[in-house]
Amino acid sequence: MASEASASSSAAAAAQQPVAIVCVGMAGSGKTTFMQRINAHLHGQKDPPYVINLDPAVLNVPFESNIDIRDSVNYKEVMKQYGLGPNGGILTSLNLFATKVDQILALLERRAAPDPAKPDKKPINNILVDTPGQIEVFVWSASGQILLESLASSFPTVIAYVIDTPRTASTSTFMSNMLYACSILYKTKLPMILVFNKIDVKDAGFAKEWMTDYDAFQEALARDEAGNAFGGVEGEGAGSGYMGSLLNSMSSMLEEFYAHLSVVGVSSMTGQGVDEFFAAVQEKAEEFKADYLPELERKRKERDEQKRKLRQKELDKMMKGMSMGEPESASGSKPINNDDSDVSSNDDMADDDYADVDDEYDREGLQERYAAAMEANQDSTMNDASFAKYLHSQRQ
Repeated sequence: MASEASASSSAAAAAQQPVAIVCVGMAGSGKTTFMQRINAHLHGQKDPPYVINLDPAVLNVPFESNIDIRDSVNYKEVMKQYGLGPNGGILTSLNLFATKVDQILALLERRAAPDPAKPDKKPINNILVDTPGQIEVFVWSASGQILLESLASSFPTVIAYVIDTPRTASTSTFMSNMLYACSILYKTKLPMILVFNKIDVKDAGFAKEWMTDYDAFQEALARDEAGNAFGGVEGEGAGSGYMGSLLNSMSSMLEEFYAHLSVVGVSSMTGQGVDEFFAAVQEKAEEFKADYLPELERKRKERDEQKRKLRQKELDKMMKGMSMGEPESASGSKPINNDDSDVSSNDDMADDDYADVDDEYDREGLQERYAAAMEANQDSTMNDASFAKYLHSQRQ
């Protein structure tokens, strides 16, 4: 009964976990304005989120951040000290900030759990993360991977890829965004929502149709080719045959990719489509628990098992060092064969998997054995030294 109660309580705690929404998007896609809109929407629902700003180069943000990278890292000072450009400064700032990921997770876990001292304080249900406009600096960097994996290891995490809808009206720019989204999906291995922003300027119906109807995209591609949208010889009424063939093959390749995405049209200015966005977030959070979480737990178990094996190796080496330092038995035989054990331990230390193990215990054992050996052989050592002096005097 106790085990069933603990299992039900852990399941309830897992169900109450907040969802981390990581907003990524190309520069100018309206990502920060979208963050402001969904933040204001949650505040209007009396469900304020926990907001994290990871853009060190932004001057002003239109929302209040609970954790701001600018409070920990001075972007301009990093550029000055390390002699970096804008992108290098952002990357280095993220690398420095990633060293505090444990503190960030501790704060998030504390806010996600009920506070016994303040029972009226409501735990958070959403974590909003704003990323730099230089999307590749975050998605393809080691620090970005550390931050994403750390979030995903503690909370259901969803990627919101924000797209500038008016700039995606042509088939070539649309396909470029789809390829970028595809690369982010397979790099992060997290559920993704395509957020077509600025639908108050241009409706996103054409994009949804292109993703679900192959023939519709082919017709749009033919129109672009006829309108010389891809360049080519004027007057011939056709564009680059290479570009048309490339887009055609890409569209057929991405059909499987489209099946794993949720598509939402949103206007950050008017708030249109925000409810649909949060409905998609809940859907992807359930998908994370069903499909992505088991894979993360499997990887975590593998890491724990590897750490356990390394600790066992360390313990075996320590016990071996202690037995090598024991005195000989009454029969004069030694408990183990020192020669073979020394060689095998050195071979173990040469393995890459064992490079991170601390050898403090083994070093102490070596020091003790060296001291014992020097003490036991002190007379012979002095005799050897006297004999060497005698030879030296005879040569002179």
